Amino acid sequence: GGAGGGPAMPVTVHSLRRQAEPLRYTLIALALLLALPSLLLALFPRRLATGLDRLQADAALLQSFAARPGDPPPPLWMDRLGPLEAQRFWAQQRRLWWQFWGPHGDAGSYLVIPASKGQLPPAAALAVDDLWVIAPSPLARQLLAQQLSLQRRPSRGLDQRCTATLLQRTAVHWNGIALAQMLGPMAPFSALLQQGCLQLSSDAGSLVWTGEADATAGTLTAAPAWLAPPARAPMAAPQLLLLQGQRLDLLLRGLNASSLLRTTLAERYGLGPEQWRRLKTAPFTLELRQEPNGPFRAGLQLVVDLPPDRLFWDRWLADLSRSLERQGLERHQPLPRLTSWSRPDGTVVGGWRWLATRRLVWFLGPIPASLPPSGPQMAAPMDVDWRLQLRPQALAQVALLPEPLPLVVRRAQSVQLQGRLERGGASGGSQSSVSGRLELR
Repeated sequence: GGAGGGPAMPVTVHSLRRQAEPLRYTLIALALLLALPSLLLALFPRRLATGLDRLQADAALLQSFAARPGDPPPPLWMDRLGPLEAQRFWAQQRRLWWQFWGPHGDAGSYLVIPASKGQLPPAAALAVDDLWVIAPSPLARQLLAQQLSLQRRPSRGLDQRCTATLLQRTAVHWNGIALAQMLGPMAPFSALLQQGCLQLSSDAGSLVWTGEADATAGTLTAAPAWLAPPARAPMAAPQLLLLQGQRLDLLLRGLNASSLLRTTLAERYGLGPEQWRRLKTAPFTLELRQEPNGPFRAGLQLVVDLPPDRLFWDRWLADLSRSLERQGLERHQPLPRLTSWSRPDGTVVGGWRWLATRRLVWFLGPIPASLPPSGPQMAAPMDVDWRLQLRPQALAQVALLPEPLPLVVRRAQSVQLQGRLERGGASGGSQSSVSGRLELR
């Protein structure tokens, strides 16, 4: 070293290697971070967006159908394409085609078929990515084209899962608009099923389905656990409908969501916040029975296992009695623990009966004739939260079935539908596993 300088440090191969090791590990980690996403995309490629993703955002109801080229073209094909084009394109179908209704159900349904490479589309068809869409009218085609031109966020949760299902098998997707159009005044009772997706199949002459439903926007990430379709459980006259549930809230939440209905029920029947709070956890059975004689087509019974505090419920029934008297109804007590209400002409219109210390039945229509003194047992299975059984043909005969329901439902001899709420999570019990069975005979 020179004069005044410090001692020189010897440079060796070993010291150079030690200095290079941190840099080498950093480069390896960086390479892994860059390569890992590419590797994952290669192993698990994301399903490419299709025209069906875009159509689903504007569809109130969207259904997929299996193509059967050996059969004649379906009526929708004949209506939308005409006889010649319908036959030509139908003969080329091999897998699935789709039908959907927009937010305005009276505008008619759209026919959707896969686009064929190297072939001209049908006349007046709208090309949507890999699909051809044939609208029910030129105006409907123009409105759909305008909607599809808007920027939409990618589908998530239930929507995304349902699109994948609709591309692979026979299925149906709906939202709250479709339910309101089909159910009409009954729509508030379907709050749990505002959006959903079902896979459809046949089982020994029955139509069965499994899937999921949501009371919110359908954006939950994980799908609920699968729920097997119910076994056959035939209903006989005079029963028209039977709904069993573990919580009355499942039936009432749609009513409570409407400020107008909530105010009316509070003012006329004393159903205030405290009554709602206590009633929502009560198990219940709702039954509709046909009445062969008298002024009513059917009688309605609601059996509820009330929470404790009989004094609270007695006070509420006393308040309800005063309200009904102000409305011009007359009170009668033909049997112990039985209260009925009639019009001035003597026609009984409803009432209630205590069946046990905490079991109460409300009825609309005549006094139930077949109700045993001990009351019916709450028969909702423990593995589901609710179960619905109905006889659509019989309901239609007495004009108690909403007319906009699909024809296959209106012609059914019986329908069963059940659901199990997803436990835990941020949904607050809004997501359900759903399954069902439809019998035409």
